[in-house]
Amino acid sequence: MERLISLSGILILTGAAYAFSERRSLVPWGTLAGALTLSLFLGGLVFLVPQSAIFFLWANNVVLKLLSYAGEGAKFLFGALALPPGEKGQAGEPSLGYFMAFQMLPAVIFFSAFMSLAYYFFLIQPVVRLFAKIFRRFMRLSGAEALCTASNIFTGIEAVFSIRPFLEKLTRSEFFTILTACMASVASTTLAIYVSFLKEAFPSIAGHLISASIISVPASVIISKAMIPECESPLTMGELPKEGKGPHSNFMGAVIDGAWEGLKLAAGIGTLLIAVLGLVALVNALIHKGGSFLPGHPELSLQKILGWLMIPFAWCLGISQHDLIPASQLLGERWILTEVVAYRDLARFVAEGLIRDMRTVVVMSYALCGFTHVASVAIFVGGISALVPSRRDEIAGLGMKALFAAFLATLITGCIAGVFFISAQGHVLSL
Repeated sequence: MERLISLSGILILTGAAYAFSERRSLVPWGTLAGALTLSLFLGGLVFLVPQSAIFFLWANNVVLKLLSYAGEGAKFLFGALALPPGEKGQAGEPSLGYFMAFQMLPAVIFFSAFMSLAYYFFLIQPVVRLFAKIFRRFMRLSGAEALCTASNIFTGIEAVFSIRPFLEKLTRSEFFTILTACMASVASTTLAIYVSFLKEAFPSIAGHLISASIISVPASVIISKAMIPECESPLTMGELPKEGKGPHSNFMGAVIDGAWEGLKLAAGIGTLLIAVLGLVALVNALIHKGGSFLPGHPELSLQKILGWLMIPFAWCLGISQHDLIPASQLLGERWILTEVVAYRDLARFVAEGLIRDMRTVVVMSYALCGFTHVASVAIFVGGISALVPSRRDEIAGLGMKALFAAFLATLITGCIAGVFFISAQGHVLSL
């Protein structure tokens, strides 16, 4: 019964996206059908053929290794501030904790320089064409959409650098699909945090988080193309044109230009994070003041209110009825407190017995796997706008709509897990 609810949840969530569509008459049903077929295929591959996770783990390790090199320059500049939690420096000095400005933002600068260098050596263009062929067959995406959404499987905001030459010419639908995919996935650099929370309650969590990132790609396409269907002619639709090494006459010029672009992106991320998170804190304080006058709700907060609103969405996941309320609370607090807090509380709920069904743990691990929170609007809208200032207003106008679309996409990812989850004794725990 619960598996049938998960399957029907996919249709309900897609219907919700259709209800908010800008042009219902132009919704590409063939694209939606292809994306759904691909997501179901990937779900079956992961849950029924667990050996396939070996490849995903290997690819994730490659990206993690690549991004770890960014820490070398950060450690030279910032010392112990750049050391990840639990790590020690060359002189034996311990880490001072996690600081986003010193440990995450330098990775953006490094990855930007790396991608610029890769374009110079003509390494990225063949990958763009490869993914364009794969996704054109299943989901009929443009080359830019194909590569950027695929890059989101293992990276975060850095994925936009893979299509840097095409950003200026993207259509409204392409921008929306890319924003949705960015918010509906998580970067591989953050997976270790979630794994550390859940490895005791869910030993195979790492493999499932990687598979969730992959399934989120077609899930994002289902929602984004239903809400803002393509009505223009994307520049990179079909076979991509052959390109040279770009505007740089030497590789050092490519590195310098890429690093400066990364610096602008990092600055955009940091600036808007300060503004948006501060405003959220202000709203929460005002709600708390109002809640003190309501009998029975002296600690009313934005996350509690959102938790109540999330109950229908949690039901669509097909989880156990006795786990419905705590699951809805997790979905609600992710909107405000990020998925990091939600994963931490998922582990806490399991330890305290508030969530008792393994099915709920698995499904929620998939459904929470995305940057679907208010801060992500600042990160992705601000970051991409910094690279394409001429389209800033248009991108900003898509921000909150993309956040809702990404939320629906992560729920579809959770529904896919619910459809294929059999029991705690099955293949699901052997990844």
